[in-house]
Amino acid sequence: MEPRPLSFYLLAAFFVLFVLFLYGPTLTIGILSFQGPEGGLTFPMRGVSLHWFRDLFQEQAVGDIWGAFRRSLVLGLMVMVTTVVVSVMAGLAFRKRFAGSAVLFYLAITSLVIPSILVSLGVGLIFDQLGLPVHWAGAGFGAQLTWTLPFGLLIMFAVFNRFDKSFEEAARDQGATAWQTIRHVVLPIIAPSLIGVALFGFTLSYDEFARTLLTSGSHNTLPLEIFGMTTNVTTPVIYALGTLTTLFSLLIIGVFLAGVAIMGRMRARAGSDAGKGV
Repeated sequence: MEPRPLSFYLLAAFFVLFVLFLYGPTLTIGILSFQGPEGGLTFPMRGVSLHWFRDLFQEQAVGDIWGAFRRSLVLGLMVMVTTVVVSVMAGLAFRKRFAGSAVLFYLAITSLVIPSILVSLGVGLIFDQLGLPVHWAGAGFGAQLTWTLPFGLLIMFAVFNRFDKSFEEAARDQGATAWQTIRHVVLPIIAPSLIGVALFGFTLSYDEFARTLLTSGSHNTLPLEIFGMTTNVTTPVIYALGTLTTLFSLLIIGVFLAGVAIMGRMRARAGSDAGKGV
């Protein structure tokens, strides 16, 4: 076996440092959240316990942690569903060129390059000028769609660019209507991609800060609540909250990945059964 070149070890060391830089802060927060009852916000740790996790579920002197969590969860689900539906509809529409399609496409993705705080400010001002309440379920919802929809559109455009139209032609030859073709042919084929768009929509919304800062009104979402806690909470309870929210995010990702895996097995089984039937 030939010895590995020096460049391999240098690249490996660089990758390890990159991973530590990327996940080190999260791991540090996770470790410090298990401080003992007398522990503080820094090392060294003073014992190991679940005290701050228990304290997190008690009534807090400041903020509304669980109310903010519920708002972020509801908002994330709203954004997720809207992103999936609009992305699929846009992907189907853009399969054929139409007048102004290029301009509409660039307008749709322009919000990705506009500073998020300016988007938040602009949406908040529009709602205010229209006499509408600036609320997380209204202005915040709209501001977050300017962040999630472009990603959903780009994913669906890539999916439909590779989509084999012969499947639809075969369905129409069998007498299927346009809606039946979409429901029974197109959607099952692109289902894994829809799960990816849904995951993008939910996770991007759940941790969005800048685009919600000026559009949430008087009720904070969870990222805003955590930011507010950094100025007035001096115990590891904030670390416990960070650990739980991180685990919740990983759980959501795991659920979506499990859904993709189950769907893949079902499709493989259906293909196998069809092959046996032939």
